Amino acid sequence: MQGVVKAFNPATGDGIVVRDTDLAEYELAEHALQGSIFRMLRQGQRVNFSVDAAGRATQLRIGSERDMGTPGH
Repeated sequence: MQGVVKAFNPATGDGIVVRDTDLAEYELAEHALQGSIFRMLRQGQRVNFSVDAAGRATQLRIGSERDMGTPGH
């Protein structure tokens, strides 16, 4: 899935990601950044992510322009 970071607290690791297609909000899973190049996130940052069985955003990663559906790529 693709979306943007709505909020992130670097002290606790809590955050919310909003999915592009329907603006659904997903809380970050406890280890959402594990194995990722991200160490912290900023509001408005575009990300690709998966949703775990509990309905939380996990496996956050940067997508290429092509992955993000950017016009012209």
